[in-house]
Amino acid sequence: MNGIDPPLRAASERPLRFALSKGRIFDDTLPLLEAGGIVPSEDPAASRKLIIPARDPLPGGQRIDFLIVRASDVPTYVQRGGADLGVVGKDVLMEHGGDGVLESLDLDIARCRLMVAGPAGRALPSGRLRVATKFPACARRHFARQARQIDLVKLYGSMELAPLVGLADLIVDVVDTGSTLVANGLEPLEHIADISARLIVNRSAMTVRHVALAEIVSRLAGARRADRTAA
Repeated sequence: MNGIDPPLRAASERPLRFALSKGRIFDDTLPLLEAGGIVPSEDPAASRKLIIPARDPLPGGQRIDFLIVRASDVPTYVQRGGADLGVVGKDVLMEHGGDGVLESLDLDIARCRLMVAGPAGRALPSGRLRVATKFPACARRHFARQARQIDLVKLYGSMELAPLVGLADLIVDVVDTGSTLVANGLEPLEHIADISARLIVNRSAMTVRHVALAEIVSRLAGARRADRTAA
């Protein structure tokens, strides 16, 4: 055994696998991919296919397949070798832990903040706090640093509703403009982290397929620089 995950042992015999998720991150990543000459042959938003080949290979003939997966699954696919690289929000990467992946590039897109929020103007109860979130690991670490005891309520959406119906005292969630918080009588209370989309690479793949992966990282880094200059 050479330490390389089984899906990577035949790496030289298959296309590179690039994990992406539909939604805001994909929409913001697509212009960078296009600028780097790495474009899906079909629009994932209009296709039911889960594997979509790139329109053109890299120099030297290296082919690329895009894997369309849930955003929360991107780190797992990359970590375990189902994909060689992927694009994922820093919030998802923080929650996953990031073992076995290289955070190769901050794409500086899909920017937001991971925040603690609660009802505007309401004093917090003494003792343990009930915190609703879909980021339990991040929430646990944040409050542990403050030596504050919490009970976690795992939710997957409509986080702002939890304090309104007495399910939680606080929420931990990603915040963009903050307008949804305001519309529901909440306010940001504590900043946990600035979030943006990151390009991640499987550690073993970076060794086995270094030339091709370094080419992709270089192209996307160049596209990001050009985008910043244009802005």
